[in-house]
Order: sequence, then C-alpha cells, then structure tokens
Amino acid sequence: MEKEIERVEDITLLVNTFYDKIRKDELLSPVFNAIIKDWEPHLEKMIQFWSTLLLYTRTYKGDPLPSHLPLKVDKAHFDRWLLLFNQTVDELFTGEIASNAKKRAFSIARIMKAVKQIPEEKL
Repeated sequence: MEKEIERVEDITLLVNTFYDKIRKDELLSPVFNAIIKDWEPHLEKMIQFWSTLLLYTRTYKGDPLPSHLPLKVDKAHFDRWLLLFNQTVDELFTGEIASNAKKRAFSIARIMKAVKQIPEEKL
C-alpha cells in the first residue's frame, strides 16, 4: 500500500497501526498497558504529536519527556519500539516524510535513552 504521508489521516493510520503492534508485543505491551487505561485519548495525543512533527499542524502542545521518565524501560524496550515504528512506516508509506518519521523516531529514542542514562551498547 506504500504511499506518501500527506495528511492527518495518514498519520492516524500510522499511529493506530503502530500502537496495535505495541499493544500485542510481549516486551512493550506490559509497559504501555500498565499505564494507559484509556487508549483513545493517548492515540489522539500521538496523532497530534506526529502530525505536528511531520506535517507542521501545530496541534500538539506539551513536552512528552516528563511523562516517559518514570517508565521502567531499558535499551531493549527502546530498540523494540524503534523496530516496530520503522516496520510500520515501511509497511505503509514511502517518501521523504516517511523517511523523516523514522529519523525523528530514532532521535526521540536516543534523547530519551540519554536522559534516562541508558547506554547505547551493553557493556
């Protein structure tokens, strides 16, 4: 189905497909499902977040970092999150904005790992 990311509806498809995978993943689902009791508001917030980053809609307000700091996650969680995100983008989309989405996701994971003092490689 690969197509360009052009509209908020494309971001909605990306976010919903990605979080469907997260909610089924044996490593990530316990982390997300323990915190998120009502998925609809979370998904809407993620659609606004990614729409703002990729389509410059300016619909997301806030800072995602503080809400993620308390999570008990390690390098394996971030690696799996990034793997599932990239797989989802590649399954659904192509083009410059799709490539940008993967770059942004990599940067987000890198920043969160740094803030949480998670080393890039196991020692």
